[in-house]
Parts: sequence; C-alpha cells; structure tokens
Amino acid sequence: MPRPHAAVDLDATNVTRAEAAERSRLLTVSAYEVHVDVSGARDEAAETYPVEATLRFACAEPGAAAHVDWIHAGVDAVVLNGCELELADVVGDARILLPELAAENELVLRGRSRYSRSGEGLHRFTDPADGQVYLYTQYEPADARRVFPDFEQPDLKAAFTFALTGPADWVLASNRPEASRTEVRPGVVRVDFEPTLPQSTYITTLLAGPYASWEDRWDGHAGTDAPAVPLRLFTRQTMAEAFDPEAVFDVTRRGLDLFHELFGVPYEWGKYDQAFVPEYNLGAMENPGLVTFTEDFVFTSRATAAQYEGRANVILHEMAHMWFGDLVTMRWWDDLWLKESFADFMGTLGVDEATDFETAWVTFASRRKAWAYVQDQMPTTHPIVADIVDLEAARQNFDGITYAKGASVLKQLAAYVGRDAFLDAARRYFRAHAWGNAELTDFMAALEAASGRDMGAWADAWLHTSGVPRLRVEAGDDGAPVLHQEGVDPVTGRPVLRPHALKVGVFTPDEAGVLRRTAQVAADVPGGADGAAVVLEGLTVPAGVRLVLPNDEDLTYAALALDEASLQAALTHPIADPLAEATVWAALWSMTRDGELPAARFLEAVERLSAGIETVGVHTQVLAQAAAAVSQFAAAADRPGLRARLAETLAEQVRALEAGSDRQRTAARTWALVARADADLARRLAAALLGGTGSGATDAGAGED
Repeated sequence: MPRPHAAVDLDATNVTRAEAAERSRLLTVSAYEVHVDVSGARDEAAETYPVEATLRFACAEPGAAAHVDWIHAGVDAVVLNGCELELADVVGDARILLPELAAENELVLRGRSRYSRSGEGLHRFTDPADGQVYLYTQYEPADARRVFPDFEQPDLKAAFTFALTGPADWVLASNRPEASRTEVRPGVVRVDFEPTLPQSTYITTLLAGPYASWEDRWDGHAGTDAPAVPLRLFTRQTMAEAFDPEAVFDVTRRGLDLFHELFGVPYEWGKYDQAFVPEYNLGAMENPGLVTFTEDFVFTSRATAAQYEGRANVILHEMAHMWFGDLVTMRWWDDLWLKESFADFMGTLGVDEATDFETAWVTFASRRKAWAYVQDQMPTTHPIVADIVDLEAARQNFDGITYAKGASVLKQLAAYVGRDAFLDAARRYFRAHAWGNAELTDFMAALEAASGRDMGAWADAWLHTSGVPRLRVEAGDDGAPVLHQEGVDPVTGRPVLRPHALKVGVFTPDEAGVLRRTAQVAADVPGGADGAAVVLEGLTVPAGVRLVLPNDEDLTYAALALDEASLQAALTHPIADPLAEATVWAALWSMTRDGELPAARFLEAVERLSAGIETVGVHTQVLAQAAAAVSQFAAAADRPGLRARLAETLAEQVRALEAGSDRQRTAARTWALVARADADLARRLAAALLGGTGSGATDAGAGED
C-alpha cells in the first residue's frame, strides 16, 4: 500500500539541487537540540547508539509537506507539533516525511544511528596498541544525517545545542564550549554544550574518547574586539609521545593574529580545539570550534621541513574557513570551490606571512599548482565553478580543480585587482553575509565595489571555462619581445584567452654561472582576442645566455613554453631566486609530460642541477618527477639505463648532501623508490644504507615516502 505523499522517495540518499532549493524556499530553520548517547561505545558488539533530536522551524506555506533527513538504524518516535505520527506512514531508510506543516513547527525524533567504520558520520576506532576506543565525526558534504536527523543542505543554517553522554573519563567535545556536566550514573556523564551561532549541518561535530589533551590560549585581538580564546589539542594516547603541541599552538596563535588583521571580523565560536584523529578520510575539516585533522600530521618518524610547512599550511587553511565557509557559507555545492580555493590560497599566504617558514609560495608553485596542471589536462577536467546537480556530483568535486586551480586563480585575482582591493572585498563580503549564505555573484559584487573593475568578464574567462592557458615570449618584428597567449577549453573545444596580471622576467648568469634576475616588466594582458599577443614595452632581451620567464613571481595560472635559448639556460644553469627556480622546474616538467622535452634531457638537468636546489619541497618534487620521467615517459628500451643513471645521481646526493639533512633523506627515499624496479639497484641501496654510506644515510632512508 503506497504511503501518503508517495512523490517523496523516503529511501533516497541523494539530494538534488532542485529539492534543496524548494525546501529552502519553504522552510526557515531556527534551532536544533540534539542528544547523542555513546556511553556504550566501548562494547564493540554495539553497532548503534541512541539519538534524540528536537528541530524548530517555520514553514512559508502552512499545510505543505516536507521531509527531514536521517540515515538511521531505527526510528522509535516522530512527534510533529505534539502529534505522534504513524511510523509506517512517514519513515523511510533515509528520509522522514513531515505532512501538514504549520506556520511554526516543533519536531521531536527518537531512534538510533550506526557507528561508522567508513569515516562517514560517527567513526569508531579501536586502537590496536592498547584497545582504547575513539570516536569522531566527519560530515562533509552530507553525512550529519548519519548521526542525527536534520535538513541536510548548507543553506538551512540554524543554532545547534548538542548534548553528549559518555564515559566520565573521556574527552567529550563539540563545536562550542561545555555548558554543564551531569552524572547520569556511576562512570557516565552527560555534557551539554552552549548553543552555536547559525551554522550549516555539515560543520557540526562531536568528539569522544580517552584522548590525550593539551591546553593553551590565544589572547584575542583589540582591533576587532575578539576576546581571548582557549586552545586545546587532542590525539589518541598512543600518539601523544610523538606529538609536538607547542609547534601546533604557535602556528594557531600566529594564524589567529594574522587573519584578524586581514579580515577585520572576530572569531566568535568561544574556543579553538584541534583533534588529530585516526583513519581520517580527509586531510582536515573546518568544523568551527573543533577542527579535525588526519593524525598523519603527528610525525612518528623524523619529518622534513617540508612536512612541517605542509602541516602549518593545513592548519591555516582550516582556520581561514572559519570566515570563508563557516561565517559565510555557499548556498549550494556549486560554490564549493569558493570556500576551498579561498582557504587554499589563504593557507599559503598565512604560512608565508604568519610563520617562520620562508618557502610557502615556492611550495605552492612546485606542488599545489603541479597538481592543478595535471588535473586540468585530464578528461575529467571541469570549470572551477562546476554544475553540481545533486550530492553525488558534489562528492566527485573535491579535486585539484576545486582546490589547487581555484587557489591559483585566486592568487591571480589578487594580482589582478590588487591585494588591498582583494582584502577589502573579503571584508565587505563577510560583513554583508555574516552567519548566512552567499553565491559567487555576491563575492564578485564585493570585488567590483572594492576594485572598481568589471568582474563579469574575468569570472566568465577564468571560472566558467576549463583548461590551462599557455604563455610564451618571442622576439617581435621590431625587436621588442611579445607575450603570446594560447588557450583551448578541452571540454567545449572552443578557444579561450583569459586576462592576466603578470610579470615577465629576464635572468642572466653571474660570474659563477647562476641565473639572476636582471630585468622585469609588468604586463596587464586583456582577455579575448586582444590578449593573444601583447608587446612587452620596456623589456630588453639580451643576446647570449639568458632565460626569459613569462610568469615571473608565479602570479598567474598558465603553462609556460620556453624559447630554445631560455630552455637551454634552464637546463644547464642554476637559478638564484627560489620562486623563479620552482616556476622553471614546473615548466620543464610540464614540457616533459607534454612530450616537448625528452625524458632523457629532463633527467640530464636533474643530474646537473638538482643537488643545488636548496628548497626542500622543490628538491623533493624534482626528484620524484625524475623517477616518474624514467618510469612513465621514457622509451621502454631506455629505462634501465636511465634508471641506473638516476640511481647514481641519488646515491651521490646521499653521500654528498649534509648528513641527516632533509635533502639527504629525500634523495635516499627517492633512491629507494627507484630501486624497487631493479633488483640490482635494490641490493646496492641496501648495502649502502646498512653500511652507513654518508653520515646519516641510514636515518635518511627511514620515514615516510
């Protein structure tokens, strides 16, 4: 017998954009009260836990029907406005029908949800080292409904008041500070948390377990009237000895200082917890008040400076989300890119300006952009602003286009409108949409107001097309160099020429043969046909050995085609400026992947120059690319010889580089990777490491790949 309102598929786990828009038109949600009982979580035979939730919301059309989302393990009661509904009529596997809504509604639901082993919802982990049980939640994009009933879409924000019942000796935490603690029975307590400010369902969170913890504080920010904030860190107990809390607290305090200066809006969640959790599906998640990270950032073996810098980047990426994503949230997942790209960009800027790491933008150029360039040349590429018709499409959109290309394009946007205008636009955007939702057009409007530039054409060219633009510099007819741009959208096949604010540099060798910048000119390249060729007034390209770099300072997102003289200089001479060095190596690798530079020639450059690359992240990337060039892009018949040459280069670096240094470890790790494909090389590597070739070589071979 069909249920009432059979048009609503109560078993459907997907949510379409159209459904969400209709529900948003119909409903205004004000508050949730959610109680989750994990007091039985230590019993591994227990597959479920009790949940009770009260939802309060208004309906714009009294008498209409809607649904609430809950992927549950059983529903015991559904009480709508004091009337208990017949479960068989309204409960499905993933949705609960709400018929005959009033203008103002109160919905009470009681039932059970399932512990997760997939990292979706409430994940339960048993530490094999000591048998302790740890719980944490992960919801993005739509898994809060696996823990408690909700309206699972980002634009139905509400205040959440959580309560968590669990063992008295456990850490019990959520987005907001603890309000009260009550003993339920011996050894079990109920912790009630303060209500949140309006936020989306996917950034609510719960944490429970015997976590090791550390405490500190941030002293606040007078300019924004931000109060002092308590800081806490959590790891499982068996990871505590390897953890370095002071370093994490230091980055956290510095980041809060910087972002308050930049954004001018106070952080208002009352605390700033960060938990490093096991079996995490992501790198981290920006739950306000309680950020979760993969415990891969707890380094159990000797880590490189690049790894510490990478962790700082992720900490600051998630912190940037407190404003861009949490304070102001996308209306639907089409604009996922905006929060992620902004956080990716600001994470790097934060590392550069708030920490002692000096190579953040160099790492961004060599690693983050490298990911974007590869992703953007695959058949799966898509515009930065993707067409997300439903949640299943949203899950597929967490990729290098959304994160790394988007961040690269935002870096170009900041250059295009200017840093001051970019930050002014962010402040306008936060003030106008605080605690609410916004779309791309809202951010573009803020940029137009701040910069005075028409952002429509810029957005169309950069955000609604796919593919990597290509830049090259050639001598013009009158001798003045000309910057040429090419671009084809691989999705549509149509040509696309984008606007660029960039710099072109000229590098010539000094007495030691090191390429140093000797000239530079800024270029404002228009979009469309006028951007196909731009004369670089005031730039002189000398004869002899020189490198012309079309994207000096790495301001824009583009593949670079080096002219033959520049290519020869890049392949044979070291470069003094670390960012220019990273940009050139990225160009060489792109040319190798595209078949324009033979793998053997790329490898010759690695043999000649890689030991002199001082930036650890670039050194690591170049050696990894050399290994990939041999295994993936060299002719099969040439691979054994090239592999042996690369192994000898790496062996020499293990012997010659500073003992125990990050670069020595990188060389040893890459040597081990290369040796996997050749038994003789593997034996030589083992003999060298066991024999201690080069002080620190044995340690250099240990640790993460």
